[in-house]
Amino acid sequence: MYGLAIHGGAGTLPRAEMSADQELRYRAGLAAALDAGYAVLEAGGTSLDAVSTAVVLLEDNPLFNAGYGAVFTLEGHNELDASIMEGRSLQAGAICGVTRIKNPVKLARAVMEQSDFVLLSGTGAEEFAATCGFDFVPQSYFFTDARWRQLERIRSGDTSLSALTIAHVGTVGAVALDQRGDLAAATSTGGMTGKRYRRIGDSPLIGAGTYADNRSCAVSATGHGEVFIRAAVAHDIGARMRYGNSTLAEAVREVVLGVLPAMNGEGGVISIDARGEIVMEFNAEGMFRASRKAGGETEVHIYRS
Repeated sequence: MYGLAIHGGAGTLPRAEMSADQELRYRAGLAAALDAGYAVLEAGGTSLDAVSTAVVLLEDNPLFNAGYGAVFTLEGHNELDASIMEGRSLQAGAICGVTRIKNPVKLARAVMEQSDFVLLSGTGAEEFAATCGFDFVPQSYFFTDARWRQLERIRSGDTSLSALTIAHVGTVGAVALDQRGDLAAATSTGGMTGKRYRRIGDSPLIGAGTYADNRSCAVSATGHGEVFIRAAVAHDIGARMRYGNSTLAEAVREVVLGVLPAMNGEGGVISIDARGEIVMEFNAEGMFRASRKAGGETEVHIYRS
């Protein structure tokens, strides 16, 4: 058994504000990323390659808040975070606060595979990228009119539900189980619209926004990062399986529908266990998500069915 799940962020635009054309474009972007990652698994590739491939396509899609199309800080800059982890040896890599890396998930993987570290930040992460032969892009590469308009709404003091929602929307991630039985997870984000003080959320933090362990599951999270950090969401789900004998579905729902709301945390997770069971759960109005298991059909969803 093998399978892949991806997400493009929880807390989507309210259903009433999502046009038919927008929905089609989001669905197409999710399907393309899922198909690319699943093809890796189908050909016998690794779960690491599958999640990397899927997340790169999401980073390159301006509909999502990662890479090209990342949100702006209050000062009008883009600061990108990403992490990746594999479940066999618990190796992991992460970067945060980078400003010139086209595909942050690739740099996170380089940190995992080509350094003695787990998390590098800002200019230090970019120095490391240079030693690995990464090309740099100008800040203008990440610019989109839609993200700039979102920043202007936040700067203007707009406190409407849709303005507050879009401040958090669009983090991307993937989880996979390959034919060898190895799990992997990856997450990438531009953070929050209008963030200040070099704020870092849960996405690059192993155990908060990303975790993979062959003994339990792989998880990628999306939502209000500060709460996900405090609750160690990704690790907590795996720990409930390992030490509490919960199923993946039980562990995910206990955390996403119990722990997070009790802490006023909105968001969701995608997850897959060592048997190929996929669970995608959220406590917001919607979550951009897609999945496919061996022998199954592609599933793409935004709101609850």
